[in-house]
Amino acid sequence: MEDVLIHYQDVELSLEENIILQDVTFEQRKGEFLYVIGKVGSGKSTLLKTLYCERPIDKGEALIFDYDLRKIKKKQIPLLRRKVGIVFQDFQLLTDRSVNRNLEFVLRATGWKSKETINERIKDVLTQVGMQNKGYKLPHELSGGEQQRIVIARALLNSPEIILADEPTGNLDSESGSKIVQLLHDICDSGTAVIMTTHNYQLVQNFPAKVKKCENGRLIDCEL
Repeated sequence: MEDVLIHYQDVELSLEENIILQDVTFEQRKGEFLYVIGKVGSGKSTLLKTLYCERPIDKGEALIFDYDLRKIKKKQIPLLRRKVGIVFQDFQLLTDRSVNRNLEFVLRATGWKSKETINERIKDVLTQVGMQNKGYKLPHELSGGEQQRIVIARALLNSPEIILADEPTGNLDSESGSKIVQLLHDICDSGTAVIMTTHNYQLVQNFPAKVKKCENGRLIDCEL
């Protein structure tokens, strides 16, 4: 299937010889939104980390884009990661520089050279997340919800095919969290696939999409 971005078949994930998840089978298509729910420690984050080669895969078939995650070479990993935007719970913004400088740092690190093109791209992604007037601010001058919007803007810089959002509302109040999930759905509607982990089932009910659950060492279909 041409529109399949991720294909996992009977995948096993372990940490220091402890099996975290086994028999993981799922597919992610272009423009599809998937929630991965489950309790803290159930394997949600570990699953996401395998998708950008932060964690190895022990068994099974694991493909993302044109990469076989069981056989991927070290030099291919940066190329894979450019096609994946990552949104962390704890922001991980550089605190000593402005929003614009945070975003410029990422673009230059991924090979962008032209100052004009860099500025244009920064303007585009900040507009996309509703933060077009905040580029001059330092992270600590922004609310938690605003910082998470900047993190999403950062994830969008290289026009990824997939956004991986790991508990993106975990440090936010419910209103800010809802706005972030709405933003992720808007991004998905524009064609970027999104996988979001959460243990907030209310958000999943308020913004419906496909749901998988990490439970008892398995990834299972789920309806809320």
